[in-house]
Amino acid sequence: MQGAAASLAALLAGAIDYAGLFPPASLAVDAAATAYGRHLAGPHRGLLGRFVIPAAHLEGLAAAAPASVTQASASEGRGRWPLTALASLPVAADVDLILRFNERHGSQGAWRARVEAIEVKAATPDEARAAARDAGGLELFVEVPAHPVPLALLEAVAESGGRAKVRAGGPSLEAFPPPGHLAAWLAYCAGLRLPFKATAGLHHPIRADRPVGGGTGAPRTAVHGFVNLLMAAALLRADRIDARTAAALLDERDPAAFSFDDQRAAWRGKSLTTTELADARAFALGFGSCSLDEPIDGLAALGLLTATPPAS
Repeated sequence: MQGAAASLAALLAGAIDYAGLFPPASLAVDAAATAYGRHLAGPHRGLLGRFVIPAAHLEGLAAAAPASVTQASASEGRGRWPLTALASLPVAADVDLILRFNERHGSQGAWRARVEAIEVKAATPDEARAAARDAGGLELFVEVPAHPVPLALLEAVAESGGRAKVRAGGPSLEAFPPPGHLAAWLAYCAGLRLPFKATAGLHHPIRADRPVGGGTGAPRTAVHGFVNLLMAAALLRADRIDARTAAALLDERDPAAFSFDDQRAAWRGKSLTTTELADARAFALGFGSCSLDEPIDGLAALGLLTATPPAS
């Protein structure tokens, strides 16, 4: 991450799961593969996590992605793509498809890809436990609503060795959970020592009012910032703040309230060392975004990263 302080690099290392196939970007597989490959070969590749794809579209990616990988980038390890696949319940059929994909594409060729995780929606603790039993050794993320928090479902995910997933936004105003709701969800996960990822609406570093839904005259609402989210989770995990303070942090709109240097990151006097931030990321695993340019450009606009050169 060119231009990033060490503490910011620790907070954001591998944090962005690229979901360019999903709204509002809704790119075709070849366009999303090109975007991911470009950033994987770029100066801020340290930000990139997994490429997110429905399990049913894996072979389409295998047909499209190799064109985005040059021999030079493959020789530097940038032709190895980590994936997370969206699966349906019951997961056994998708897991079988995924494992066969991994066998075909995981170890040969300039472009290699391996599905490391699956993501599912489960409505009950029994569904979560069944998904964990049938996950085939893949990391399992179970989507859990932010409000009201179904504690029994969160507990079942934790007990079965899974990870939680929460939506921080979406196509409508109602899809954005208020800071207090999201803070309570994070606090429950921290108490359970349950790792999580977030998704949706997290295109910008700091909370701000943005248009929602697209189109002329789109309504505006306060959207969550991914720096706010990851800092709140890290401080909760380290027992430096409670849920009420986490809500205030999630609601923070002033970029100057955050500071990053090579030794520590801080928000209004609450700080963590770079080492503590790296440890906290085992709890706050990252976030999904249908854009890579927007998060990177947002960080650069705040002077936290070097701007990405225009694509040639």
